[in-house]
Amino acid sequence: MDIAALLADPGAWVALVTLVVMEVVLGIDNLIFISILTNKLPPEHREKARKIGIGLALIMRLGLLGTIAWIVQLTNPIFEAFGHPFSWKDLILIAGGLFLVYKATKEIHHSVDIVDHKEDMVGAGSKVVQMSFAAAIGQILVLDLVFSIDSIITAVGMTPHLPIMIVAVVAAVTVMLLAATPLANFIERNPTIVMLALGFLLMIGATLIAEGFGVHVPKGYIYAAMAFSALVEALNMFSRNAKAKNKAKGGGDTLH
Repeated sequence: MDIAALLADPGAWVALVTLVVMEVVLGIDNLIFISILTNKLPPEHREKARKIGIGLALIMRLGLLGTIAWIVQLTNPIFEAFGHPFSWKDLILIAGGLFLVYKATKEIHHSVDIVDHKEDMVGAGSKVVQMSFAAAIGQILVLDLVFSIDSIITAVGMTPHLPIMIVAVVAAVTVMLLAATPLANFIERNPTIVMLALGFLLMIGATLIAEGFGVHVPKGYIYAAMAFSALVEALNMFSRNAKAKNKAKGGGDTLH
């Protein structure tokens, strides 16, 4: 089907909108990881690292779209263990899930045990900063690969039209690019959000591992839990702000 026929097909527009929404939702996990990871860098390097990380995600997704035949084959079983057939997609999901669980656990440890983390940073010079920047890009690239393969396989399952997939991927990555810095700044300003986001990543990592072993966890449950937790945290933030304002107001009255 050519472009003109796609533009005239209402079903194609419905598929495009649905796929864009799906790709944006799937990109939330990737965006949270990039935001947390780049916040570990010096301030002058953070925005550059986010742009590079998200740019690599776009390049990787578009590159994978050009190899759809190979991507589809990733779902074919290559061996069987414990009565379950494993494909390359399963192995990639398991590896990515383990990496995500490891990173989230490590960041939670650093958040809880700040003294040890500060000792690790003592004497950090420009060379260490450069290595940290390269390490951040490398880790973003690893997760970009995992999320990109999951994203493209989802796109292939929703529509057979390559132009729709390309537009949906570009739109979703554009949303990620626009939201990256505001999200990272919001996470940095609210320390409790960091722990909540790390908990999300831990849950996403466990979900990837489960899916790799053939246990399908509906994404709706995951994102519903994330939304509920975010709502509770938002109420906590409003409560803290209200108490701080009342305290400041009360203090002012006392001075008068």
